[in-house]
Amino acid sequence: MFVTASHPSHRDPLRVAIVGTGAIARVSHLPALTALAAGRPLEIVAAVDVDADSVEAFCAEGGIAHPYTDLDRMLAEQRPGLVTLATPPRFHRDQTVAALRAGAWVWCEKPPCPSLADFDAIEAAEGPEGEGPFAAIVFQQRFGSGPQHVRDLLARQALGRPLVAHCQTTWYRDEAYYSAPWRGRWSSEGGGPAMGHGIHQMDLLLDLLGPWSEIRAMAGRLVHDVETEDVSTALVRFESGAMATVVNSVLSPDEVSRIRIDCERATVELTHLYGHRNADWRITPAPGVPSDQAEAWQDFGTDVPSSHQAQLTGLLEDMRAGRRPRSSGADGRKSLELVTALYKAAFTGATVRAGDIGPGDPYYRALHGGATGWAPQPLEHGAEVTA
Repeated sequence: MFVTASHPSHRDPLRVAIVGTGAIARVSHLPALTALAAGRPLEIVAAVDVDADSVEAFCAEGGIAHPYTDLDRMLAEQRPGLVTLATPPRFHRDQTVAALRAGAWVWCEKPPCPSLADFDAIEAAEGPEGEGPFAAIVFQQRFGSGPQHVRDLLARQALGRPLVAHCQTTWYRDEAYYSAPWRGRWSSEGGGPAMGHGIHQMDLLLDLLGPWSEIRAMAGRLVHDVETEDVSTALVRFESGAMATVVNSVLSPDEVSRIRIDCERATVELTHLYGHRNADWRITPAPGVPSDQAEAWQDFGTDVPSSHQAQLTGLLEDMRAGRRPRSSGADGRKSLELVTALYKAAFTGATVRAGDIGPGDPYYRALHGGATGWAPQPLEHGAEVTA
């Protein structure tokens, strides 16, 4: 294998750049990369932010040599093999495409991008299968020992067929949260709780249960004066025949993230908030299940919590092998497609089926679909919205 930005040498350190130096970069991206650099040939060579003071402070704190305020200049001068994006969703398409065209793989924070059209443009900029570069989405909830164990039990049908599921992201965001002018707007936040909050649990549900076939939904603005919704509910049927309820809310003082799957031989339940470990999973056998089988199901192995580091570990292995990573391509698109279908079902009152939303559909290019009462209203003459 030759050495390029897409194919780093096994001897040379992988050159990594972080784009966006806000909270998620400081709390998650930088610590994960720093931890992995301790045992791997990996070097964080640069960071980028339009705020010069922020990026310079970030680099000083993280021991990063090169701060930039221009992404294209950084890509040309530093030629990173991996770019991690911790920027708002409205920038993801252009920044990802720029990095891919420069030969870098990309690891992009959720929400992936504001529309399926944007996602498909990103896929079109990727390299060939078996080589790359590829762009993966940060969906860390599906990584770690807990999801891996449950995914294996379901795949080999140890628990019987999945029948009924519940996916819940009920969080609380007050008026102070929405005081930032970019929040609650389709163009800048990308969507309401279905897109910006619940997509993690919905992605995990899809990862465990497989492809969905149809969805019906409702959405509302019950408290907050925003463009997007602040609560949604949905009914989802999977190709397997299993049926699920999905609730996404920012109106819930008792915050919880939960997935429950009732199978023929057991119920699997995960209860947590922003991340989980083995102790957060519970498997309850059905009456009549032999005790030795039920006990074996409880063995989750060494505890590997869900985290950015857990996902990044696998991504780095995929990079070295030149193979497409999980949560990229069709595997990354499926969660955005389900969220898009939820909005279409909620705003039109129609049942939406998997694969229905393509070029020519208004929801393909905007999650609000131009729906009356939901699409952004034109600004009055002379009015401004600051980001």
